[in-house]
Amino acid sequence: MSKIIKKTIVTGSAGFIGASLCVKLLQRGDTVIGVDNHNDYYDPKIKKSRVDILKKYPNYHHYIIDLVEEKKLKKIFEDHMPQDVVNLAAQAGVRYSLKNPLAYINSNILGFSNILENCRSHKIKHLVYASTSSVYGANTKIPFSEHDNVNHPLSVYAASKKSNELMAHAYSYLFKIPTTGLRFFTVYGPWGRPDMALFKFTKSILEEKPIDVFNYGKHTRDFTYIDDIVKGVIKTIDNPAKSNKNWDSNHPDPATSNAPWRIYNIGNNNPVKLMDYIDALEKNLGKKAKINFLPLQPGDVQDTYANTDNLNEKFKYKPTTSVIDGVSSFVKWYKGYYKV
Repeated sequence: MSKIIKKTIVTGSAGFIGASLCVKLLQRGDTVIGVDNHNDYYDPKIKKSRVDILKKYPNYHHYIIDLVEEKKLKKIFEDHMPQDVVNLAAQAGVRYSLKNPLAYINSNILGFSNILENCRSHKIKHLVYASTSSVYGANTKIPFSEHDNVNHPLSVYAASKKSNELMAHAYSYLFKIPTTGLRFFTVYGPWGRPDMALFKFTKSILEEKPIDVFNYGKHTRDFTYIDDIVKGVIKTIDNPAKSNKNWDSNHPDPATSNAPWRIYNIGNNNPVKLMDYIDALEKNLGKKAKINFLPLQPGDVQDTYANTDNLNEKFKYKPTTSVIDGVSSFVKWYKGYYKV
């Protein structure tokens, strides 16, 4: 029996998670249609470098458009007729959402609406989309569970991602589109985002400049290595969401539904103190950080810790990369990419 080649649209394909996912899908023989607006939220050069790798695969197609460009997005769906869609395009960043909230409305809500409409009209078999651990907001019960309510976001970014989960549910219920939302927990690794802590810390330590450490270093984060994230994403892509036959409307489970809709945490299930993370970085760089301790920033949560029992039970998913090994891999990549 010949292998069925899947066609998948991946939005945010020039991004950190998006590009890493595309490589794995291409390597297994899928046709991947990448969509990205190449915005300048962080250095577009690294986005171009990621896409240059993807373009080496003959089964990759790349489009530079914004998800709010309705007609252009519709034509991509019509031209390629994909089976699956993975929406990783978003305006990211908690702190930036304090300065430019409208960017999050355009990208994360209007753009996602266009994705949903195209999934409906083109009868997509499965939509997988990025949510975030930030939706847990004011929740302090840890580990964070998908079965807990998340009704108190602390940033516009988190609120926009919570809205994605709600919008997806409406489409799953009304049009029977299987949708799966993935709440990512602090993803790091090679080809990472320059706006995130590991990237910033590495650059500053190498340049012997001080690093800003918020909440006086009293953070814990469920740091999750990029390869582990991608494995989890692929497992969900290949297993479309199904309705929960035991869902009780009198006691509604926030993680499932009587519609084909699911929410999963995707994290390391092993929180690490921020100062231990910095220590691992210092050891790999062979340099000590000059630390500027600062108070907790508006919109930040103190601790994140993913309960990943659902993902493990459903897909036998369990991350395997330690922070020590993950940081080491990042530093090797960083030094090679920037020739330092």
